[in-house]
Amino acid sequence: MSTRIEDVGDLYATEQRRLERRAARRVGAAHAADVVQDVFVALWTRARGHVGNPSAYLTRAIDYAAISHVRAERRRASLPQRITEEQYAAPAVLPDQVVAARQDTALLARTIAALPERTRHVFLLNRMHDCSYDEIAAGLGLSYSTVEREIARALLACRNALR
Repeated sequence: MSTRIEDVGDLYATEQRRLERRAARRVGAAHAADVVQDVFVALWTRARGHVGNPSAYLTRAIDYAAISHVRAERRRASLPQRITEEQYAAPAVLPDQVVAARQDTALLARTIAALPERTRHVFLLNRMHDCSYDEIAAGLGLSYSTVEREIARALLACRNALR
């Protein structure tokens, strides 16, 4: 078999229907064309110039590709049955984790309450009310860079409190 594209195209044109029928016996008519196409791509990229009997090679390659396709479909279909409840359920929260989270939340609330009024106001508008920096700047009559600076101060205070 030569490496010319026309030769592979001719081979595809002459063998396609036969190979699709063969593949359809294993994978069904809906997937047969995909299996044949995959084999021709593999033939073109890997085996060009090395196949003595292209028809026999393609027949065997279709059989193997169809088997691989069926196996892959079975794996995909069985995946939901193989997943256990523990794999997709949220992990149980331990009591000490709950206590630690509550302490951190209380500490953050105290830290935010201790911020200067403008810093606290800007921070809460952004984080609690989802206001953008532009909206905060326009609403409070501040510059965009001032809003950035106030948010940075608040975040730094929160980070330092949690250390």
